Amino acid sequence: MKILFIHQNFPGQFKFLAPALQKAGHQVAVLVPKQNLKNVQVNKKIALHSYPLLRGNTKGIHDWLLDLESKVIRGQSCAKYALSMKEAGYIPDIIIAHPGWGESLFLKEVWPDAILKIYCEFYYLAEGADTGFDPEFPVTDPLNACRLQMKNLSMLSHFEVADQLLAPTHWQASTFPERIRKKITVIHDGINTSKVRRDPGRSFTVPSNIQLRSDNKVLTYVSRTLEPTRGFHTFMRAVPRLLAIDSELQILIVGNEGKGYGSRPKNGDSWKNILEAENISNLPKEFKSRVHFLGRLQYEDFLSVLSISTVHIYLTYPFVLSWSFMEAMSMGCAIVASDTRPVNEVVTHDKEGLLVDFFSPEAVVGAVETLLLDEKLRARLGASARKKVVEHYDLFEKSLPRLMEWACSTP
Repeated sequence: MKILFIHQNFPGQFKFLAPALQKAGHQVAVLVPKQNLKNVQVNKKIALHSYPLLRGNTKGIHDWLLDLESKVIRGQSCAKYALSMKEAGYIPDIIIAHPGWGESLFLKEVWPDAILKIYCEFYYLAEGADTGFDPEFPVTDPLNACRLQMKNLSMLSHFEVADQLLAPTHWQASTFPERIRKKITVIHDGINTSKVRRDPGRSFTVPSNIQLRSDNKVLTYVSRTLEPTRGFHTFMRAVPRLLAIDSELQILIVGNEGKGYGSRPKNGDSWKNILEAENISNLPKEFKSRVHFLGRLQYEDFLSVLSISTVHIYLTYPFVLSWSFMEAMSMGCAIVASDTRPVNEVVTHDKEGLLVDFFSPEAVVGAVETLLLDEKLRARLGASARKKVVEHYDLFEKSLPRLMEWACSTP
């Protein structure tokens, strides 16, 4: 079959599925925006196409329409390029798309007989998910629900024409309206547990040129972007007391300072700078020297960080579950995580990790201290975390076979 993938930042969630389908004998192609070509990772046997944007946003457009207009522009641009592909004789049997940026909005108009399959990552809710969850950042606009309604319009348009839907977790699927939810198949993207496993031989050298190994006391925190959505504020407020627990504890913080899922600080600075100034800058030098901001790491370095972790912290709003968290479980890390709904789907307290109040730095400190003092507990929780991922989310044994069956199925 001819299978076309659409993803703004390919491969994204299709990192393993697209090459597996190509290897299985399908003709796989990818369509991405031209300005993102330099970031695309695709093997030579997959046909790569790129479309140019036809225009930019309208100056002075209504705030609520800005996001929708951006998606319509991408959708129109993508559809125009798709017409040229059709004129050249290309007609896909299946289109698999992430709808988050709008590219796939109009592709059924170009290829009406193609089966359109949509990845359902998250549906924005006025309450019950990330919006309004954190009282430190209250929703002040009484019409915010209207803004979110507009933000969801593009996805709703996709679902009107989509033939099949996919979500990675049951909780993420639950955020969608019932009429959509009943059409969603839940299959996690999968974790390569044979690769993502603890290696006693790994080490990691921090910027201050200290080499750390698994026999050191290492606390790890990972987020693509350092921001409140991933509990960075709660974590940072726990750091001074974490450093005081043990004079040998090294804290490794992975993540960039750019725009994340949530809003930037109102003063235009980064959450990293603000929370570092609030919690670390005035600490004694011997404390500050044990906090290491690593930025965004190459994947092998990221695995090294997890492999030497004594305790790993993961905090999140009710939002998309992070790949890094599942990889920390696969690595057999002793985990302290927020007692929030995305986490509850994969972790039971005192079985695969210790769950704490998202908003409580004191609870984070207490759980970390418990784990640092109890090697047997760390080993038990880490082993159970890895077992859970291997048994339910292993890439090659569980997820990928189901994903390939879904990708090739007909409604």
